[in-house]
Amino acid sequence: MPKPVPVNLQRLPHGVDLSLPAYESELAAGADLRAAVPADEPLILAPGDRALVPTGIAIELAPGLEAQVRPRSGLAVRHGVTVLNSPGTIDADYRGEIKVALINHGDAPVTIARGERIAQLVAQHVVQLTWCETETLSDTKRGSGGFGSSGRG
Repeated sequence: MPKPVPVNLQRLPHGVDLSLPAYESELAAGADLRAAVPADEPLILAPGDRALVPTGIAIELAPGLEAQVRPRSGLAVRHGVTVLNSPGTIDADYRGEIKVALINHGDAPVTIARGERIAQLVAQHVVQLTWCETETLSDTKRGSGGFGSSGRG
């Protein structure tokens, strides 16, 4: 198991009583993010609706890292709720609150309560590319075959 990487985290005033992002199993790749909606005003996400849900935290990633906000499979399978811009990217130079863009693809309203696990955060190493413009690219067996070109199954 790789050694954990320390990340500075700031709890924002509306998230002080919430649990920090947590890995729910020993080998989990994603740490669960929680909804920092008011306790007395849960978010009602109607079918087809989308909302930007606060988490009450901001983080400071080291250069060379990014964090991806990804859906939680349970919300997606049970309710049709997923992360709209999945994966959402948090760059190393972003210092604002992490917010999760949720959408309800289901057929019934879904209530998002304070402290509910709404998404997961996965850290990744970043490689920036240098663009080298050219007139031609090397040939491959696949060539320019795109969507579905490699067959079904």
